[in-house]
Amino acid sequence: MLDIHYMEYGKGHDETLLLFHGFTGSYQTWLPFLDAWAEKHHVIAMDMPGHGQSDIQDDLTMNRFTDEIAVFLDKQGIQRVKLLGYSMGGRAALAFSCRYPGKVSELLLESASPGLLTAEERLARQRQDERLASMLEEEGLEQFVDFWENIPLFETQKSLPDPLRMAIRLERLSQQASGLAKSLRTMGTGRQDSNWGKLSQLDIQVTLVTGALDHKFVGINQEMERQLPAADLHIVAEAGHCIHVEQPRIFDKIVRRYLLHVEADILEES
Repeated sequence: MLDIHYMEYGKGHDETLLLFHGFTGSYQTWLPFLDAWAEKHHVIAMDMPGHGQSDIQDDLTMNRFTDEIAVFLDKQGIQRVKLLGYSMGGRAALAFSCRYPGKVSELLLESASPGLLTAEERLARQRQDERLASMLEEEGLEQFVDFWENIPLFETQKSLPDPLRMAIRLERLSQQASGLAKSLRTMGTGRQDSNWGKLSQLDIQVTLVTGALDHKFVGINQEMERQLPAADLHIVAEAGHCIHVEQPRIFDKIVRRYLLHVEADILEES
């Protein structure tokens, strides 16, 4: 069994909301929202394997992770969850939903994908992630974070206020280089089986959220919306990959209205 660290909020409520953060994050990703989301829901915010205080093993796979989550929920006496995942956590949330559809009542994916469609794409991504893992091991965490926060995916975060940018950087620097390296090698996009072929069979309500400035993921999510039986796509204006940081008020309202079913007027999205 994996030793997965998690925090609980609103424990007395019947419905459970399970949260998966993105690469270099932790359960603290969701701290600005947890009090509001826990008003009417039992919220579990996890540290993903290799992140925060959660361990990771060299032989981990995405399928094994989903199996571990199923066992965790059974031990907690939780039959079904509402599931929210961001980026890497969104890939994991979708993989869990495809593997255990009976355990998920609703799904919200922020800047997520079903993985890579072809074996050639996955192999190329494995090579890329291996280079990143080697960078972590050879150059250390701080140099990796310097590199990571300057990749094109996070270009829009450079316009955030300095205190917020520093908070994001500190969360990344709180990780262990070895844990992140293992995460890339075991749960990276290149190592994950494609779930594109399973989207049409996923018979639950799925809310897709992407930033208008994140053009790659806008395209991915538009195609996901076409293939999913019941999906709503929200393209949020003036946001890149990390909507919950760049447009937190809109993101919070989308989550509360479409996932938690708490009445909330949605601000301008696009």
